[in-house]
Amino acid sequence: MKELSMNILDILQNSANAGSKNVCLDILEDNSKDLIEFSVKDDGKGMDKEFLASVFDPFVTTSSTKKVGLGLPFLKIQAEMCNGGAEIESEPGKGTFVCFRFQCSHVDRPPMGDLAGTLTMMFTLHHKISFHFKYEKNGNLFELSTDQLKELMQDVPLSHPKVSKGIYEFINEQLKEL
Repeated sequence: MKELSMNILDILQNSANAGSKNVCLDILEDNSKDLIEFSVKDDGKGMDKEFLASVFDPFVTTSSTKKVGLGLPFLKIQAEMCNGGAEIESEPGKGTFVCFRFQCSHVDRPPMGDLAGTLTMMFTLHHKISFHFKYEKNGNLFELSTDQLKELMQDVPLSHPKVSKGIYEFINEQLKEL
């Protein structure tokens, strides 16, 4: 994938497919350390040690509709090519934690892409999941959770077209201000 936001979408979708009730996405961008890092932590079904050991193998997937799982393996290779790395931890019944790091200034580091669109899509399509998002950029912080949004909107669903448009615009503006 050409943008990190699409990789993040893939990982968030994996969390949703794993039956997560709570998903946290943290992004750290620190120019003084020449680092951009993102992690996703969920409380989904998790993975056993055997599957976890093969999760970066492109020919291993839990999907019943495809024979390969290229998302995580390619993202790991991309991170390593950009002087970064990947880590994953998981435990059955407790959830999964994934983290990817990139040298921020590396010429091959993918751009972030439409992160506001990715978040809006996940927030509005998976209304039963509590998402928490945190983006820290050079000491500035933006945090948002679907619990906050639901409380603010009361009885209006986040998937309502005007609400989802407002969520997108709000996230996009906050990210620009970072």
